[in-house]
Amino acid sequence: MMPEQRVARVIATVAAAAVVLVTGVAWSKVRSFEDGIYHVFAPSLGHGGDDGAIDILLVGMDSRTDAHGNPLSQEELASLRAGDEVASNTDTIILVRIPDNGKSATAISIPRDTYVTAPGLGKTKINGVYGQTKEEKRVSLVESGVAAAEAETQGTEAGREALIKTVADLTGVTVDHYAEIGLLGFSLITDALGGVNVCLKEPVFEPMSGADFPAGPQKLNGPQALSFVRQRHELPRGDLDRVVRQQVVMSSLAHQVISGKTLSSPKTMNRLQQAIQRSVVLSSGWDIMDFVNQLQKLAGGRVAFATIPVLDESGWSDDGMHSVVRVDPHQVQDWVSGLLQDQAKGKTDELTYSPEKTSASVVNDTDINGLAASVSQVLSSKGFGTGAVGNNDAAHVTSSQVQAAKADDLGAQAVAKELGGLPVVANKSIPPGSVRVVLSNDYTGPGAGLGDGRATMAAAASGGSNSGGSAHSDAPPPSPILTAGSDHPECVN
Repeated sequence: MMPEQRVARVIATVAAAAVVLVTGVAWSKVRSFEDGIYHVFAPSLGHGGDDGAIDILLVGMDSRTDAHGNPLSQEELASLRAGDEVASNTDTIILVRIPDNGKSATAISIPRDTYVTAPGLGKTKINGVYGQTKEEKRVSLVESGVAAAEAETQGTEAGREALIKTVADLTGVTVDHYAEIGLLGFSLITDALGGVNVCLKEPVFEPMSGADFPAGPQKLNGPQALSFVRQRHELPRGDLDRVVRQQVVMSSLAHQVISGKTLSSPKTMNRLQQAIQRSVVLSSGWDIMDFVNQLQKLAGGRVAFATIPVLDESGWSDDGMHSVVRVDPHQVQDWVSGLLQDQAKGKTDELTYSPEKTSASVVNDTDINGLAASVSQVLSSKGFGTGAVGNNDAAHVTSSQVQAAKADDLGAQAVAKELGGLPVVANKSIPPGSVRVVLSNDYTGPGAGLGDGRATMAAAASGGSNSGGSAHSDAPPPSPILTAGSDHPECVN
């Protein structure tokens, strides 16, 4: 199997664990099957902050065994398009925050090739920290006379510890709990929940991953979903798009669980129990029932999925030998802190808003020919949907404005900012998801042809947590922040 196939596949494996942990799925039965979950010791874990929030590190292992060390069957390996080689890469790494106030939850992805400083290793890709540390420790112990089995166990513990410390150093967040899931778990849990709803902007056919899907919304079973998140080639942003696909799957499964659509069947619960017991590893000393109580306070499925800001998605290691994803650790820490604070305040809607969610009609209430079309083009270039464009046939206005069903509509506020800070006026006749821009003789913003740079500067300063906060002009656009609160999954590459 090609190496890129192996590492790509692991993106899928942690998705199921994320859904389990973020949404609390099946934990109402935790007392009946917690004993079947494999627990591990991780001494560097914290004990929760003063605010009562807990932070969980989720990792996906490229493993051909289950959580208890039992090898997967040939049939299972074939269904997952997996070979039989052994690997210890953690190619999916997600930090989850469950706040004490119950307003929201946040899952932050770290791309597998992120170039970091790791304890004892120096600069390296984050997905190799676990495996490199484990192997160095194992070899050292064997050479000193320790039995092979014990050396393997201690090496694994050292690998986990190194990864936990590396993530904490990168994000500035102390990890309280650790969860690990193998290759098979993603497919099993997806099937146990009845499949997953996704949406693609364009049809895809990529034989290496097995991805062969039409454009538009569709439901995938476990193996299909695995191919969906394994695809590496033919994606506009490579691994960053693949991480977004992983988040789309997690958010869709989380929404199914939160909205109560999937867990009414005893058969579903039994399948889920079997999948979790077989594929999930948890750190010891975790008060699961206390964790359940926190999860039950989550309001309205306000679960956000985000990716750390990136400086260069196609960078090179310091020795020029390896392709890496370069990040600024200080920027990452500031961004993580801001995102978690905003989420704790219940700002999921603001954080997950993007221009394509709003259709903007533009009407001209002046004698300037072509003004509405020019302004509409400006908004279209910013990613807003295009609505009706023409002259104002409704009541005349004395000043330019953005009309929406509610004055606090996020789309209206975003459009108003792009056009230089226009006022937002409530108009109940405007349908949700749409805004109406009315241009009067006082309009001097973008598209007016007056060379006024004030609006452009205001738009450039809009940023916020969703912008990624990068000061580097050559940095890739920030990944979208997704939510688990919608019946219709966002369409992605």
